[in-house]
Amino acid sequence: MGSKNKLKRFKENETFDNVFQPTREEVVGDLFPLKGKWNSEFFKNENPLVLELGCGKGEYSVGLAERYPNKNFIGIDIKGARFWRGAKTAVDTGLHNVAFIRTQIELINHIFAENEVDEIWITFPDPQIKYKRTKHRMTNSEFLQLYKKILKKDGVVNLKTDSEFMHGYTLGLLHGEGHEVLYANHNVYVNEGSPEEVTAFQTFYEKQYLEINKAITYIRFKIKE
Repeated sequence: MGSKNKLKRFKENETFDNVFQPTREEVVGDLFPLKGKWNSEFFKNENPLVLELGCGKGEYSVGLAERYPNKNFIGIDIKGARFWRGAKTAVDTGLHNVAFIRTQIELINHIFAENEVDEIWITFPDPQIKYKRTKHRMTNSEFLQLYKKILKKDGVVNLKTDSEFMHGYTLGLLHGEGHEVLYANHNVYVNEGSPEEVTAFQTFYEKQYLEINKAITYIRFKIKE
């Protein structure tokens, strides 16, 4: 994407009511005003709050929001020019149960309060295959503890990935640490029993994976107390 396009999208993001782009200083200083108040002050309802971490173009957040109007969705990514697409679609279609935040995943406990989030989706994250990149894998032990801080007691995490490595690594870690695996599927479009929200729609990249017959995997789990 050209730099002019990026600048245009950044500018347009600033005009969207469903986009939040706090500075790192604001976030780290716990000055973000909606922390603990997402439902009461932004969505203005008490519906379940669902996050998509590393939301990319925002297609999954928007797709879920369209399908489940009685839930609130927030897509999070550090690249605002990417999720511009999802934010604009939501604005153009009058979809009021989805928002986007430009921030780092590592800082989400400064954006959401303890027990504020009902569900987390991690869709097609970079598997960070090299050992020295383990700390960046979005299902490593440190990230799981971060998610646990903001999730409600019965909150769940969903991982959807085209990476067999990421699927296997996550399953191994979950079993090894005693977390509760609620459901696991090595090929959601071939094996029966996949939840509706896993197969109902595909992201841009997911469609590309499917065209080359790449298996899409899925895990749904709870982080132990």
